[in-house]
Amino acid sequence: MNIPPVTDALLEVDGRVALLTLNRDDVRNALTGTQLIEDIVGVAEWVNRCDDVSVLVITGAGAAFSAGGNVKDMAGRSGDFAGDVAEVAQRYRRGIQRIPLALCEVEVPVIAAVNGAAIGAGFDLANMADIRLASRRARFGETFLNLGIIPGDGGAWLMQRLIGYQQAFELTLTGRIVSADEAKALGIVLDVVEPEHLLPTALDLAGRIAAQPPKALRLTKRLMKMAQRMELKDFLDLCASFQGMCHNEAEHLEAVRRMLKE
Repeated sequence: MNIPPVTDALLEVDGRVALLTLNRDDVRNALTGTQLIEDIVGVAEWVNRCDDVSVLVITGAGAAFSAGGNVKDMAGRSGDFAGDVAEVAQRYRRGIQRIPLALCEVEVPVIAAVNGAAIGAGFDLANMADIRLASRRARFGETFLNLGIIPGDGGAWLMQRLIGYQQAFELTLTGRIVSADEAKALGIVLDVVEPEHLLPTALDLAGRIAAQPPKALRLTKRLMKMAQRMELKDFLDLCASFQGMCHNEAEHLEAVRRMLKE
């Protein structure tokens, strides 16, 4: 297995689970002004090419999951935030907006293990995962409007699909910070655990998912995503085709034989 190089992150593979750790605690794992955009996009694309990986877990090193955009760069109109309207728009398209496009295309389940503050684009990054688990220390905030900007990375699209328009609207327009427990009550995270249990819990869940037949696992995630934008009849036609593929895979027969032996 050829593991791709990363600059501001750590990438480990154990069995069929890949763990990507955002590793810029000095800037609270800010996505802009670092190489984290390139790291995340590169790993997302690699996972799709690597048949040996069945689950991707994303977490942060240090006190934050991710602070999102670098506010100091915003204040100085530097880095990704320098230039006129067209220049800034182009940097968003060529920069941070590549993350949702890449993660949306990841063929394997993605689990966000939110270890600390997930603010602005950091909150949206967590919402790009299929499952979110949170440390009790985690905090979440869609804080763009507090800074006089909009969610430029797709947050307004992501959150309302996760928790509904009304709840997403309130969080986005107030820009308030919510605790891990409130995030669970809102349906943002699946579960809240003590900080020392976060990564073991996420990796245990990842391991149980990764134990499933790998080809059928990827097809099932595709079905779950495609169901959100298809009519039932068309979706059932797709299911029939995918099922035909599964019945002709060796992993299906192996799974059936194991079950018959139990």
